[in-house]
Amino acid sequence: MPEVTAHAPGYPTWAELASPDVRASKRFYCEVFGWYAYTLTGSLGEYYVFTLRDVGGPAVAGMQPLADDSMQPTWTCYFRTDDMEATLETVRAMGGQELSEPTDAANLGRMAHCCDPEGADFALWLPYDFQGADVVDEPSAMCWVELAAHDIEGARRFYGAVFGWKAVDRSYYTPTYTNWKIGDWTVAGMVPLEELGSADFEAHWVPFFWVSDCDATAARAADLGARIHFPPTDIKPGRFAVMTDPAGARLGIVTPVREAGRGASGRARR
Repeated sequence: MPEVTAHAPGYPTWAELASPDVRASKRFYCEVFGWYAYTLTGSLGEYYVFTLRDVGGPAVAGMQPLADDSMQPTWTCYFRTDDMEATLETVRAMGGQELSEPTDAANLGRMAHCCDPEGADFALWLPYDFQGADVVDEPSAMCWVELAAHDIEGARRFYGAVFGWKAVDRSYYTPTYTNWKIGDWTVAGMVPLEELGSADFEAHWVPFFWVSDCDATAARAADLGARIHFPPTDIKPGRFAVMTDPAGARLGIVTPVREAGRGASGRARR
């Protein structure tokens, strides 16, 4: 299984769950994806790392407790930056908000939480010793991130300015779908909330994880308390489903049709 040694600027690097019950979330995700979870020791407080296989396996995602009961359980998508202050300046200039000041996570890296003009939150990551996920575009690892938004043209302008993404029209499971690219490689997607029949939902980012059998994984997740919002569906890149976990955090799963030389997202490994 090829491992990632670096993530290029503008690419998704990490997904982090904020959970109201980390022990219940550990049980759910370890049973659904076959992950192992261990507590990261140091100055980060109660922080968990999900890995493949065991404590020495490749890191695929993180988890921490919700800061307080007023917050919603959520998966946060992190994107690599090589200039934190310049990226935050662009976020603000384009109508987004800086939700938290840049903070050093020990020796791992520097992070900041933001939201776009519609309120979809995401995070920036400037690595020190920790580059992000050790594995992407592989079974049980993150292979895609997707924004669900109302203002498609506004989101295209915002993320194009912030990350240098180029928007390309596609038609997957909705008539109007956006693929965002850096050079020749696709790094993320966007779907209009109205075309999902979710016009009342707020804009949000969702991480997708690769599974070998979308139907079986969706059924298993439902048995464990997940709510399936978009049942397993065939599209050109593969078969996918969208759910909320037992605590209410959104995520997607996909069994991709893999192209030779590329991962499920169509991006290159570095």
